[in-house]
Amino acid sequence: MFGIVLSTLRHRKAGFAGAFAALLCAAALICACGVLLDTGLRGSVAPERYAGVPVVVTGDQSVHKVIVKKKGKRKHKAKPLAERVWLPASVAARVRAADGVRDVVTEVTFPAEIGAPEEDRPSWGHGWESAALTPFTLREGRAPAADDEIVVDAATARARRLHPGAAVRVESAVPGTYRVVGVTRQALAHQSAVFFSTAQAARLSGRGGMVTAVGAHGSAGAVEAALRGTGATVHTGGDRGRAEFLGAEKARVKLISLGGALGGTALLVAVLVVSGTFALSVRQREREIALLRAVAATPRQVRRMIGGEALLVGLVAGPLGAAAGLPLAFLLRDEFRGLGALPPNLDLVVGPFPPLAAALATVLAAVAAARITARGAARVRPVEALGDAATGRARLGAVRIAAGLAVAAGAAALTALLARLDTEVASSPVTMLTAIVWTAAVALLGPALVRAATAGLAVPLRLLPGGGHLAAANLAAAARRLASVVTPLTLMIGLTSTILFTQTTIGHAATRQAREGTVAAHAAGPAVPHGTAERIRRTPGVTAVTEVLHGTVRVGLENYGVQGVTPEGLDRTMDLDVRAGSLDRLDASGIAVSATAARRLGVRPGDRLPLTLGDGTPFRPTVIAVYGRGLGFGDLTVDRDLLAAHVDDPRGTLLIAGGPPRGLPVAAPGALAEARTAGNAEVAYVAMGLIIAFTAIAVVNTLAMATAGRSREFAVLRLVGTTRRQVMAMLGWETLAVAVIAAVLGTAIALAALTAFGAGMTDGPPHVPPLGHLGVLAWGLLLAAAATFPAARLAMASRPADAVGARE
Repeated sequence: MFGIVLSTLRHRKAGFAGAFAALLCAAALICACGVLLDTGLRGSVAPERYAGVPVVVTGDQSVHKVIVKKKGKRKHKAKPLAERVWLPASVAARVRAADGVRDVVTEVTFPAEIGAPEEDRPSWGHGWESAALTPFTLREGRAPAADDEIVVDAATARARRLHPGAAVRVESAVPGTYRVVGVTRQALAHQSAVFFSTAQAARLSGRGGMVTAVGAHGSAGAVEAALRGTGATVHTGGDRGRAEFLGAEKARVKLISLGGALGGTALLVAVLVVSGTFALSVRQREREIALLRAVAATPRQVRRMIGGEALLVGLVAGPLGAAAGLPLAFLLRDEFRGLGALPPNLDLVVGPFPPLAAALATVLAAVAAARITARGAARVRPVEALGDAATGRARLGAVRIAAGLAVAAGAAALTALLARLDTEVASSPVTMLTAIVWTAAVALLGPALVRAATAGLAVPLRLLPGGGHLAAANLAAAARRLASVVTPLTLMIGLTSTILFTQTTIGHAATRQAREGTVAAHAAGPAVPHGTAERIRRTPGVTAVTEVLHGTVRVGLENYGVQGVTPEGLDRTMDLDVRAGSLDRLDASGIAVSATAARRLGVRPGDRLPLTLGDGTPFRPTVIAVYGRGLGFGDLTVDRDLLAAHVDDPRGTLLIAGGPPRGLPVAAPGALAEARTAGNAEVAYVAMGLIIAFTAIAVVNTLAMATAGRSREFAVLRLVGTTRRQVMAMLGWETLAVAVIAAVLGTAIALAALTAFGAGMTDGPPHVPPLGHLGVLAWGLLLAAAATFPAARLAMASRPADAVGARE
């Protein structure tokens, strides 16, 4: 049997090249997703600011919950907090008192920028006493002593051309003009540092008597013993980077979910694509398999032969694809960094497990796909084998019909479930899974669906000149072959539409709610200090100014977006569409909840809602109102001053009613909310773009294989007088028919998933831009044409008589 397998591979290189390409791409995609997942699980960040001390003490940056399971088993879960957790300054005194501890240094950290902030390089303010944590030393000048003096790092001094004696504007929660008195020798790779006097740094931080970190030289065990019961966390070694870069921990969690979801989707798509590729390959060899059955080959032997072929192809394609997945993972890392979704100092973890898992998954997918495909061919009775091979089996087996109906029922159940999901975290993977399962049902029932479609298309095709009649005849006689090429094109159109238009649906709903709910005439932001808002309120012609500050809180372990607003004059700048209760009592003890969040949390006006603010502070406000525009303004709304005391950067946006303010750039209402939703969409597009690219490759691969396998058919047509031009015209109409069928099926699949997604997330229909959808359909037609016509020209390159007599 092994000799037959090798002989088949050697003589049918072109047929197996398509399967090889599909498996190679699948392995690369799965490996890249595995590397992202592994980085999320084991990735670490090297410290920069805290590199000069071996022990760093910070607040606990996680919210914790113990879940009691069956039989009394307890499971501890922790989720990262969004803001920096501050510590009482007394913690430093306890560290100093620990045995063997010396050189204790306290740190305060707050946003402070000289000039316009750089998107990829945050700038933080500190007190000069914390310079020893790195350590920073002076290259020129002296340490800051007065409240209006600062020291800048070497990179900032070089970029801004600063030197001792220069006067600069520093933007922070309390902006002001300062005099540069010193420049450091050192600069950090991924952040800028501005040093103030100790007293001024404490004032600018807005957290009197609190510190963000304590650094020490000495025994970590002694420090832990001294701080037992305080809630402080001790970091050593590489763990110091997690204490310094809060975004790295959030990025690790995001990579775990993103890598898992993307990898799972890639594996499901790979199984569909590879199954279709092997199905087409086996179908092109039905005469050969029929001959084997006629000379006494058993069904088991046929299955073993096809499985062996797939195993050999998978063993070659799997490791090569896994190796290609490593540079693909680095490409993804660079893209995510460029979008700000991944910190620049969180490096990928490249271990042996993702490539091995990708290669193994690819081999298993290849063997499983081939064995499933081989069942139909292997079960044909020897007496009927040659007849079936010559004419093509017309009917689907009962098992395949039952499987197709069962998968369709599963897809319908997923669609119903999706319509009840109202969080993006839960609905996004289910949306993709729904589209994939519907496509699997189409793949199983494909020949029947295609036969019905071609029956409807046959009438207009026969009326078309230049090969239309030939195309109609071919489509009617080759439903099984046509189903093999329709499935990947349907998958590509369905997935592409689903991925693109879930983002437009949620983005359109959020932007619409923000625009409809913004009553103010002008908006300013996104980092306007509180003092500027006070000045604008006193401007003649301005009737109301609402400060809006965005953040996140935890309710239990779930993450919720929250906005803080100034209550005075809120009705003149913002309309949240209040459905129960009133915003008149919005103060430091109240909270308004969106209708979606209220339904999920089971609360109504008058109830208490225990939650954890971004910096870990517990908070039990009273629900005062339920409002409808949660997508546009956030799930929760609290008093701005309350939220500002618990975020790293208390600067926000302004909504201004009345005349435009003087000396402050303004934007159209709703524009800032639109910018926020666009950033999230870009990350999703990059993440799922690989799936779209993979399905596009599968479309080209399958169509090229199907066209190349028709060389004898083309030769017979030419021998009976059909010209090359007429054959190409016939293929053109066939390709258009394939694209139309795939467009209808793919659009139906996407529409089912998007309608359910919209019902759950936005309580409305999906938003599908007509030009965007036409672009997807045009892209599918272009791919089909690009795969078909070059392969057809190659198939007709030899003389018809030679092609008819050639080996199949």
